[in-house]
Amino acid sequence: MKNIQRVIIADNQPMTAYALERLTSEIRPSAYIEHATERRELTQMLNSSDATTAVLLDYTLFDFENQEQLILLAEGAKSRTIWLLVSDELTSGFLRYVLYNTENVGVVFKDATIEVIHDALSQTLAGNQYVSQHATKILFHKPHPEETLKIDLTQTEREVLKLIAQGKTTKEIAAERFSSIHTINSHRKNIFRKLNVNCVHDALKYALRSGLVDESEFYI
Repeated sequence: MKNIQRVIIADNQPMTAYALERLTSEIRPSAYIEHATERRELTQMLNSSDATTAVLLDYTLFDFENQEQLILLAEGAKSRTIWLLVSDELTSGFLRYVLYNTENVGVVFKDATIEVIHDALSQTLAGNQYVSQHATKILFHKPHPEETLKIDLTQTEREVLKLIAQGKTTKEIAAERFSSIHTINSHRKNIFRKLNVNCVHDALKYALRSGLVDESEFYI
């Protein structure tokens, strides 16, 4: 489908980014590999070249506010990009929305076997949309009421969620709390997992409903 010339690894976990780069180099030695650490940088990279590009993205660690931002970015460069979401946890609602609205975004989970990840990368670098078997199972799974996730945020997670609701970036939150960006990203992932959401918008709706923030300080 596409002669992949460039690969952008958009993952804020150094070990994962390193592993993806090594595997990519083994599969496609001629590919030019770049790294993006935030959505704005990723957008700039995509706009800077017409080269056919594979984007390896951990959505849950990046600063997308909602699925629509991801879809707009992916569809805007549809003719010259293929995407692979390499993430830990993605909800069935998120997967359904993204996969039903795009033709160039695939999914594999970080806890998959090395064989599955290698296959996912090989297919993606060949220009093909790849959706792992695990992602397909989640996509069509309908949880029973007893499987509903209990929301139990820690005090730190509540404080981080409140700062997110106030419109602060990961870097700003890390500076304010004297923490590393990696630590704030970990809190963000835990918050999303516990709330069973994959975007900031849905997490903020919880913050508003639960009284963590009132309308006067809610960032829109």
